[in-house]
Amino acid sequence: MLDFTWKIFSQTGNIETYLLMKELESDYRENSSYSFEEDVTEFDTQI
Repeated sequence: MLDFTWKIFSQTGNIETYLLMKELESDYRENSSYSFEEDVTEFDTQI
């Protein structure tokens, strides 16, 4: 999900998208059972 929000931000420059990405990143880090790498791998395989 973070990769998607980064792509949208980099294409649009929309600061709200960047802030959403940072909020999601913070939430993911707080959740110790969440593995960001697994999410990215899953996202990459769906493309």
